[in-house]
Amino acid sequence: MTGTVLKHSYTIPCATAFRDAVEALAAKRKVNVGDLARSILLVVPIETVEKFPDPGEPAADDRETVVLKSGPAEGRPWRRKPRLQVRMPPGHDIPFIRKALGLALAMDGGDLQVKLSDGRDQPQTQSRHHAQSHARPEDSTKLVEINEELERLKAIVSVLAFEPLPEGIRSRGDALHVLGFPPSSEPDSRTLRAKFRMLATIHHPDSNYGSHERMSQLNQAMEYLRRSAA
Repeated sequence: MTGTVLKHSYTIPCATAFRDAVEALAAKRKVNVGDLARSILLVVPIETVEKFPDPGEPAADDRETVVLKSGPAEGRPWRRKPRLQVRMPPGHDIPFIRKALGLALAMDGGDLQVKLSDGRDQPQTQSRHHAQSHARPEDSTKLVEINEELERLKAIVSVLAFEPLPEGIRSRGDALHVLGFPPSSEPDSRTLRAKFRMLATIHHPDSNYGSHERMSQLNQAMEYLRRSAA
């Protein structure tokens, strides 16, 4: 539960129009493309993603020209398939990630909606006594692990809800807001450093939920508070 999840860089061949739409959505949401795919996997069942139509690879005449930057052919133009670079944990296949990104576009466009439920409105087909009589110890352990994971994910989503200030850090209140403190609070340096380290593990560009913009603003906030305390 506390181990670091390594990320893998996926190259996703896709149509130019699809790539441009995904990158535009990521820019609008102020996240990277990997964040879009992961957000779908957090709220949409895997079976639903798998059933979604694969946007597919680019057509034969859909190619882009790039200039090679290394190797024997350095400086030469090369025609290649349009693509997206996506950083996610290993274990996914290319069509599945494309489908997740297609779902993100469909949901953003209002073509699809997701209904979240905690299960309390589902019909009960077993009595409590009957369910308990068939419960296994490993099931209880698994349930605890799932609940812990849900709480961790809720904390991550709560932190990710912070939107970078469009004009940057201009006051002590701005700096405290970015670090998650009330503007009038007076946290000591140890508390500030601890909060910064916790947020940095989430927002650092190398983390699963990384963001250059958020990480930059966290650094600005800490620098402002250091200067004001000097």
